[in-house]
Amino acid sequence: MSNIAGMRRGSRRGFTMVEIILVVVIIMALAMVVAPKLTGQARKQRENITKISMTAIKSALQNFETEMSRFPTTQEGLQALVTRPSGIDEADWPGQKLEELPRDAFGTPFRYACPSDNGMDYDLISAGADRKFGTEDDIANYDRKNREENL
Repeated sequence: MSNIAGMRRGSRRGFTMVEIILVVVIIMALAMVVAPKLTGQARKQRENITKISMTAIKSALQNFETEMSRFPTTQEGLQALVTRPSGIDEADWPGQKLEELPRDAFGTPFRYACPSDNGMDYDLISAGADRKFGTEDDIANYDRKNREENL
């Protein structure tokens, strides 16, 4: 009889604290992955990553300008930060400023123009989430709203 009573107690055993903690951690990890997608935060995160990438490109462009006394032309583009443009002698080229041609967090190459059409030294633009340039979600190194008001 004591055997049967022992089996009953064993079969009524609950979850251990470690099991409960493990389940809570798994649920939290899933929530961290799913929640941004459900709340629209994924797009905002990509916009922020794109802005950070633009800051790195701006720094590389500034470095190029400091060493060359000019920014890359529109024709040379951002490629001038990765490989030596054909119009610059090897001895004059300041060297590679970026490892590879950058893309925004949405997978689209940045658009670069120098001289700028917007009162800046150059224009640096991401097409944004819709991957189309010239739309409202573009991310640029100039204030797009003020530019549109002045047009």
